[in-house]
Amino acid sequence: MRKLIRGVRTFQETYVPQNRDLLEQLSHGQKPNVLFITCSDSRISPNLLTQTEPGELFVIRNAGNIVPPYGAANGGEGATIEYAINALDINQIVICGHSHCGAMKGLLKLKKLRDSMPLVCEWLEHAAATLKVLNDHYQHLEGDELMDTAVAENVLAQIANVKTYPVVHSKLHQGIIKIYGWIYEIESGEVLAYDEEAHAFLPPQSELAYEDGPKAEDGGGKYVKTSAPPVSGESVLLTDKPSAPAPWLSPEQADRIYRGATASAKR
Repeated sequence: MRKLIRGVRTFQETYVPQNRDLLEQLSHGQKPNVLFITCSDSRISPNLLTQTEPGELFVIRNAGNIVPPYGAANGGEGATIEYAINALDINQIVICGHSHCGAMKGLLKLKKLRDSMPLVCEWLEHAAATLKVLNDHYQHLEGDELMDTAVAENVLAQIANVKTYPVVHSKLHQGIIKIYGWIYEIESGEVLAYDEEAHAFLPPQSELAYEDGPKAEDGGGKYVKTSAPPVSGESVLLTDKPSAPAPWLSPEQADRIYRGATASAKR
C-alpha cells in the first residue's frame, strides 16, 4: 500500500501539472476510439502496450479476456459492449489474449477447479467453445504447445462470441465496425494481430503500409518493411499477403488455428 500511496503522490506532483489541459478536457466527457477487451492479468497494461493516453481506450478486463455469448450471462461484459457501441459510438474492438495465461491453464483443468474455485470454474465455462476445439483437435498436445494453442484458439472464439451481440451484429451488417484479435507475448513484447484474409497472425504494424500505398523504393509491394521482424528474424519486403504463422506455434497448430475447424475436418 505504501508503494501505491507514493505513486499517487508522484502522479499528483508530476503528471497532473504537466497534463492539466488533458485532464480538464476529460472532465467534460470521454470519446474513446477503441473498445479493448483483455485479461485481468497484472502483466498486461493496455495503455502501456498501445502507448495511448487516458480517454483513448474503453477497457473490459476479466480472467481470460472472455466475452460470454449474448444471453449466456447478465454480467458487465454485455452491458459494457452495448454502452461502448451505442453511447460512445465506438467502431473498433480489440480482443487481446496473451502468453502464459492463467485462465487458459485453468480451462485445461476445468474439472479440478469445481471444488477449489467454483466461481472461477463457472466463469471459464463461458469459454466452452475454446475447450471444445482443444479437445477435438489437440489431444496429442501437452505443456507449452497446448497452452499456446489455447491462447490463440480462445482469441478467435471470443471474436465469434462478441459477434453474437445484436448491437455488434447490426454494425457489422452495416460495415461500420471492425473486430481485431491480438496476442501479446509477455517475454518478448511482441504483438500479433489476426488477419482473416491471410489466415495468419501478423505484426499489426503491417496494416499501416496501406495508408501510404506502394513505395517505389520497395518495389511497389502491398506491404513495406516494418519494425517488427518476421519469423526469420530479418526485416523483408512482402509483396503479397504474408502467411507466416505466429513464431511460437508449430505449423500444424497454426494451420488448425488460422484455417479453422472446417478446413481441418475436410482433410
